[in-house]
Amino acid sequence: MSVFMSGNSALHPELAAVTERIVERSRPYRDAYLHQLSDSIQKGVQRSTLSCTNLAHGFAAFPPNDKLVLKQQKLPSVAIVSAYNDMLSAHQPYQRFPEIIKDAVRKAGGVAQFAGGTPAMCDGITQGQPGMELSLFSRDTIAMSTAVALSHNMFDAAVYLGICDKIVPGLLIGALHFGHLPAVFIPSGPMTTGMSNSEKSRIRQLYAQGKIDRDGLLEAESKSYHDAGTCTFYGTANSNQMLMEVMGLHLPGSAFVTPNTPLRDALTAHAAQRAVEISLQGDSFTPIGRLVDEKSIVNAIVALLTTGGSTNHTIHLIAIARAAGIVIDWNDFHRLSAVIPLLTRIYPNGEADVNHFHAAGGTGFVIRELLDAGLLHDDVTTILGKGLRAHCTEPFLHHEQIVWNPSPDTSADENVLRPADRPFAADGGLRLLTGNLGRAVIKVSAVKPEHHVVEAPAIVFKSQEEFMHAYQDGKLNRDFVAVVRFQGPKANGMPELHALTPALGSLQDAGYHVALVTDGRMSGASGKVPAAIHVSPEVLANGPLGRVRDGDVIRLDAEKGTLQALVAEEEWLRRPQASADLSSNMIGMGRELFAMFRASAGVAEEGAATFGLPHLMTPSSTEINLPKGDAEPFSDEDTNVQQSI
Repeated sequence: MSVFMSGNSALHPELAAVTERIVERSRPYRDAYLHQLSDSIQKGVQRSTLSCTNLAHGFAAFPPNDKLVLKQQKLPSVAIVSAYNDMLSAHQPYQRFPEIIKDAVRKAGGVAQFAGGTPAMCDGITQGQPGMELSLFSRDTIAMSTAVALSHNMFDAAVYLGICDKIVPGLLIGALHFGHLPAVFIPSGPMTTGMSNSEKSRIRQLYAQGKIDRDGLLEAESKSYHDAGTCTFYGTANSNQMLMEVMGLHLPGSAFVTPNTPLRDALTAHAAQRAVEISLQGDSFTPIGRLVDEKSIVNAIVALLTTGGSTNHTIHLIAIARAAGIVIDWNDFHRLSAVIPLLTRIYPNGEADVNHFHAAGGTGFVIRELLDAGLLHDDVTTILGKGLRAHCTEPFLHHEQIVWNPSPDTSADENVLRPADRPFAADGGLRLLTGNLGRAVIKVSAVKPEHHVVEAPAIVFKSQEEFMHAYQDGKLNRDFVAVVRFQGPKANGMPELHALTPALGSLQDAGYHVALVTDGRMSGASGKVPAAIHVSPEVLANGPLGRVRDGDVIRLDAEKGTLQALVAEEEWLRRPQASADLSSNMIGMGRELFAMFRASAGVAEEGAATFGLPHLMTPSSTEINLPKGDAEPFSDEDTNVQQSI
C-alpha cells in the first residue's frame, strides 16, 4: 500500500487505503477523462477557434470596451452561469452578483458574460407536493443547462452561482463535463437566524398531532424562514457549501457569510478575479477537471461525515465523481465513516444553526483539525493553488480590503464545534446497511443509541400519503417498521419524504419502537428516527423491497450494519414482486415531461443519474463494466455497474 501524506502528517491508514482503492478502481476512466480534457484545451483563448461570424454573434450586444477585449482574442472571457431566481430565498441575492462580477473581471484584465441560467427549485416549497417528483431530476437538467450555457466555446473560465439542494451538484456535474475550463463557485450565504430549530421542530410535531392549526404552523414557519439566504439548518444546501470549501472550489471561509453585506460583496468580487487568475491567460492555470480528483472527492466525503451532512450526498457525490471519471460507492462512505470523528452539532444533529457554527470557528477550523489529525488530503489543488491548508482561514474586511486571518485555535462554542481530539462521536454516523432487503444508508448521528436497533413487524405503504392517512386515523400506535416503497427514481423520481419525520418522531416520543425503510430519500432532515433510506436496487429495478408483506418482522441493526426481513429463505425467494398503480405519478405538474428521466435513471448507489459518462465511451466497445466494490464484509453484494453505449 502506498503511503499518502497530508502536509507534514501521515494520513490515517484507512483514509489512505480507501483513497488508493478509489484511484485503482477509477484508473482507466480517469485516464480517459483527463485525455479528453487535454484535447479540449486550446492554445490562446478558447474563442480563437470560432469563425468571425461565430465570434461576431458572440459579442454583438456587448458594450464597446468589452467588445474590443473579445475582438483582440488575447484576454480571458469569464462565463457567468447562474441559478438566480427571486422566489428562492437562497438565490434571490444572486440578482446583484453579475454586475459585481463583470466589474471585478474588467479590473483584473478580462471580460465577463452572462453565459446562461439554470433552473433552481426549492425542496422546501415542493415537500409533499407533486413537484417534488421533479426535484432529483432537476440536478441532471441543471447539468445539461450548464452545458448549453458553455457550449458556445466563448469562455476561458467560469463562475457558478448556485447554493441549494440539487443545484450545486448539477452545476458541478456540468462544469466537470467542461473540465478544461477553470471554475470558481460563489455562494450567497445563509439568512440570519430566526426561530430556534428546537422550537420549530416542537411546533411541527404539535401540528402533526392536531394540537395547533395551520395558521399557527404558518406563523412559526414564517419566523424560521424570514429573509434572503439559505435556510439555516444543516441540510443539503448548507452541506453543499461545506463540500465546495473542502474541495477547494470556494474562497476560504466564504460559505456562511450572510447575503447583502460588504464582506459578501467583496468575496464575490475577489472570487471573480480569481477566475481570471486561474484561466490559461492568468498565472495559475487550474482547470476544474484536474482540481477535482480522487483525493478531493475523498476530502468531500470526509467533510460530509465529520459534520453530519445530508444523506443526499451519498447519491450526489457519486454522480459528481463519475462526471470526472472517478468511481466511488457506499462502501467508501461506510469505511471512512468508521474512522472520521463527528466534530459538529448543527441542527438536525444539534440545536445550533450554521450561523452559530460559523461564529464558533466554521469551515477553516474543521479543515485544520482534520488536516492535523491526518484525516484530509492536504496535497490537493484548489482555486488558490496547491495545498488545502491555505483554506484554514477566515475572511475579514480591513479598510475595504479582504484579509484572511488564521482560523481560531479553539472553538468559540464546544456545544457546536469541537477539536478532533474531543469529538462529539468517534465516527461520522453514516453507515451502510446490507441484507436480504438490499443495500441502504442510515445516518445515526442524531439517533440515540437505544434506537439503533429496531425489530418489529412491517407495515407496507406505497406512498407517504398512505402512511399519513394511517397515522392520522390512529392506526400506527404500536411498534412497527414502516416500509414505504415505490419511491425510487424509476418509480416517481425519488422525492424526499419529509412528511414522515414529524409523525414518526411523535410515535417514537410516545414510547413506540419505530423505524423507516424506503427506496426514497429523506435528506439531511431525517433526524432522530432510524431510517434506512435509498434502498438499492429500488422495487422497479427488481429490488427485494418488493417482496415484503405486512407483518413480516424486519430487523434494522445500525450497529451490525444489517437490514433483514426475518423470513425463511425459501419462502422469501419464491415470493412475487409487489406491484402498484403508479399512473398518478406520471402526469400533472410537468411530470409527463420527465418520463424519459424515470425510464433512464440508474439506481441510487450509482448516483441515480439519467445519463451515461461519454468520456468512457470508445468506438470499439459496446459495454463498459465498472468493477465491483472491493470492501469487506460486503464484497459479495457490491454494485456491478454497466454502462451501455
